[in-house]
Amino acid sequence: MAEWLLLRLARTPGQDPTWIMTDGRGAALSSPESGSFELAASRVGGRRLCVLAPGTDVLLANPELPGKSAGAKLQQIVPFALEEQLAEDIDSLHFAVGKRAVDSLATPVAVVARSLMEGWLAQLAAAGLKPDTMYTDSDLLPENPGQVVALLEDDIIVVRPPAGAPITMPADALGEALELMRPQGELTAQSGRGLILYTGAPEWQRHSQQVEAVRDRFDGVKVQLLTNGPLGLFAQQLPQTTPIDLLQGSYAQQNSRAAGWRAWRVAAILLAALIGLHVAGKAAQLTILKRTEHKVDASIEQAFRAAMPGEQNAIDARRRMEKRLISAQGGSDSAGLLAALEALVESRNAAPGATIQALSFRDGAMDLKIAAPSADVLDRIAQSLRERGWQADLTSGSAVGSGYEGRIQIRRGAAS
Repeated sequence: MAEWLLLRLARTPGQDPTWIMTDGRGAALSSPESGSFELAASRVGGRRLCVLAPGTDVLLANPELPGKSAGAKLQQIVPFALEEQLAEDIDSLHFAVGKRAVDSLATPVAVVARSLMEGWLAQLAAAGLKPDTMYTDSDLLPENPGQVVALLEDDIIVVRPPAGAPITMPADALGEALELMRPQGELTAQSGRGLILYTGAPEWQRHSQQVEAVRDRFDGVKVQLLTNGPLGLFAQQLPQTTPIDLLQGSYAQQNSRAAGWRAWRVAAILLAALIGLHVAGKAAQLTILKRTEHKVDASIEQAFRAAMPGEQNAIDARRRMEKRLISAQGGSDSAGLLAALEALVESRNAAPGATIQALSFRDGAMDLKIAAPSADVLDRIAQSLRERGWQADLTSGSAVGSGYEGRIQIRRGAAS
């Protein structure tokens, strides 16, 4: 858990603040210190900073507000709900709203002058201090069911009832402050609740008689002396309570990680959308390529079976078809199909009027069916092939109309 630096602002302008370092559970890691804001800034390190505003400058109240109000709407309602209790113009005041109990209509509210908020924050900023939270010091006074809790410090007394907001009054009015803690309509000597009083030794010496004067109004009075002031007591409440954070509205932190996320949120959303579109586009492209690949494979298999009937296995069809074609073409051997066709074309040109009607090539031999004006023309074609080194045999022939048709078989061999 992150450590804290709990810094308490002085009630009197010009006085130095005090602070204490605690762990995440609120246990003190050092004795309380006092000094300049710059000295306090040197103590922050990697700790979270919680600033305590003087309870004498902040009004804590619990007005009853509409149950369904929340968020910005609640912020608008609060000033008018408290307007009659405030002497100052509500436009000059800052209203911070706390967390309302589930079973209650009472909403915790803190009210402080905007001029004070701006002055405190300016002092902190000048020293490089950036608070994570800002509470009212009296709001960190422990709450005890069935017990009145009071803090007597210097010239003030803070009193907290078992349920409700604490009030801060001059120490001289200690009796009146404790009287306010009695249940309304209480007429008996005792209130049916106890009193826990936190105070320092000097304050106890000055006001002990006033406390003793009201002892009979409580079912017991327990006094706890604070040798190092109330900072340690306040620190213990940090992980246990939910005080009202004054850094709301226009004073909400702009340098926190949440604010940083808000600043980059749009860019992050756009980046995520871009990545999503890219992935979707690649997925669609891959789907199209796979479909095209299936179509090509089907076409290759169809062509393979048409070109090579009787072959059942179409694996590696392209390589096998290329091998068969090279074999059919005779490769680089001049006795192949291309050489035979070349010789036939040259011999055909030497015998005008001849027409090749059919041609087949198998096992190195070419069979031709030729129509010619006469048998002499067929003989000249065969003779021309022999002169070019081919064996040419006239296998059949017959007169057809005014012309002549014959079959010649040629293959590589000696001339006759």
